[in-house]
Amino acid sequence: MSFNWKNDSRRIFLVVLAAFVMAMNINTFVTAGGLYPGGVSGLTILIQRISLNYFHMKLPYSLVNIALNAAPVYVGFRFVGKKFTLYSLVMILCCSFFTDSLPVYEITQDTLLIAIFGGIINGLSISLSLFADATSGGTDFLAIYLSDKKGIESWNLVLGFNAVILGIAGYFFGWDKALYSIIFQYASTQTLYALYRNYQKQTLFIVTDHPQEIAKGIHEVCNHGASIMKAEGSYEHKEHGMVYSVVSSTDAKRVRMKIKEIDPKAFVNMIRSKEIFGRFVMKPRD
Repeated sequence: MSFNWKNDSRRIFLVVLAAFVMAMNINTFVTAGGLYPGGVSGLTILIQRISLNYFHMKLPYSLVNIALNAAPVYVGFRFVGKKFTLYSLVMILCCSFFTDSLPVYEITQDTLLIAIFGGIINGLSISLSLFADATSGGTDFLAIYLSDKKGIESWNLVLGFNAVILGIAGYFFGWDKALYSIIFQYASTQTLYALYRNYQKQTLFIVTDHPQEIAKGIHEVCNHGASIMKAEGSYEHKEHGMVYSVVSSTDAKRVRMKIKEIDPKAFVNMIRSKEIFGRFVMKPRD
């Protein structure tokens, strides 16, 4: 596990910032609206509220959150990536500390506004941690492990976990809060989808007279391969090469610039890929 001062300083800054934003969101929008985020943080808040309302015990957020994350962190260290898990652990610890330390402040009493803007801020904080090649912990570790190592689609499992949390919350504290929490989680997911595009794919169809050079350029930029086919223009009946490749959305801009550098006259069609099957090279987690 090696460290680079410049890169790791940036990652630490983003992780601490993400933890601060998430903790601030918990102590303002989430607490004020009585909402439940997804994942382990939502389960932590649910346990806190059940303990306070039914057993008259005020449990620290850090105690519950760290305890619930112990098993997922072990899975992360063992199977996902040691450095990736280390920064995720920093995120978990900092968020827990900030949540217990920052004051609780009510910005508005409008639950719909709380659900929408709280969800947006939650999505922003998760995006910041992902930009640092880390995660906010909990179900993220298990989802990555099942998806990358076992080939199991984890989305339905995470969705089911969140549904159980909202079901229990609705039973104990009222269904209106559970339903508003769905809006919160939807806003969070859409914000995350808009900001963090690493898992989104773009399919490229490139008509060019320099197919070999462009295929090589794509590999140089993002380490992805390409297929080369022959194509004929319907107007001039001139033969061209067509390069087909799938790249990450985060690499798409750099690939487009590389194509323009090699062949300014190339015709490029970029299509958002909803789902792909087969081997697609992703940057390994450290």
